[in-house]
Amino acid sequence: MVRVAIIGGTGYTALEVMRLLHRHPQAEVKVVSSRSESGPVSSVHTSLSGMFDFNMTNPSVTEIAELADVVFCCLPHKASMDAIPSLLSAGLKVVDLSADYRLSDPSVYEKWYGHVHTDPTRLGNTVYGLPELYRDRIKGQDLIANPGCYTSTSILALAPFVSGGLIEPSSIIIDAKSGVSGAGRAPKLGTLYAECNESFSAYGVGTHRHMPEIEQILSDVSSENVEVLFTPHLVPMDRGIFATIYATPKAELTEKQAIESLREFYSGNPFVRVVSHLPKTKDVAYTNYCDITARVVKGRLMILAVLDNMIKGAAGVAVQNFNLMCDFDETTALL
Repeated sequence: MVRVAIIGGTGYTALEVMRLLHRHPQAEVKVVSSRSESGPVSSVHTSLSGMFDFNMTNPSVTEIAELADVVFCCLPHKASMDAIPSLLSAGLKVVDLSADYRLSDPSVYEKWYGHVHTDPTRLGNTVYGLPELYRDRIKGQDLIANPGCYTSTSILALAPFVSGGLIEPSSIIIDAKSGVSGAGRAPKLGTLYAECNESFSAYGVGTHRHMPEIEQILSDVSSENVEVLFTPHLVPMDRGIFATIYATPKAELTEKQAIESLREFYSGNPFVRVVSHLPKTKDVAYTNYCDITARVVKGRLMILAVLDNMIKGAAGVAVQNFNLMCDFDETTALL
């Protein structure tokens, strides 16, 4: 039995991690930390009543190390890099759900996040936690950088085509939509009900922080430098990501060949479903699946991909990484 601590326990991702780990036969949540809450976990996340009724605390690193073996760090960026070096020094394994360790270059991190990275030597040395691409590297690691939801959708959709050299690497346009939970639980003007209900809007045009992350990983799996135009949109639904992606094939490509490329690339990967129909966000809601299909229209490749931003886009892939780190079956608690 692996003892688990969850740091930053009041948010949506922490809720979903707890929900998944509650049914994990080889994990036991021993600590849920918060600086702002001190009552029972189930008083903050009422859906966990009868499951997690012990109190949230604000323990020291030493206290966490006495009670846990693995930490799910659900803190926001900047706060994670402040906490993680001490957690690792105490001998804990960490799955970090923030963006603090995803990028390889400290100067790129500073440009897109507006902060100097205080633990720069780990950038470029921390394994990116997308099992479909880095499964063998994740196993046995002490720190995993959990990917973002937009990034997971986009990278999973494009990886077979950039790794196979099938598309022009600078022709990629990603048109992506997210449910409101992707903005987190803290109240913000743009995600208030009266602001986003019955509305549909773009945001972060040309400035969204997931763009360099997408480019970095796709360039890593390709033999070429990949550039993308990425535009996120807010949809008035609770959860889900839908990405419609456009790219120019290097040579004539049929729809059958495109779908076969996806099937071949993801053969043996339990959580990527290559489908022939047009996927919907409801198809993957509350699951760890990413559904992908492809079309060829007027000589252009279109890739359509969906996943649940809170599960495969956050907590589910975090548990998938936890399973690989601890040498458990990758699908434990996720099917």
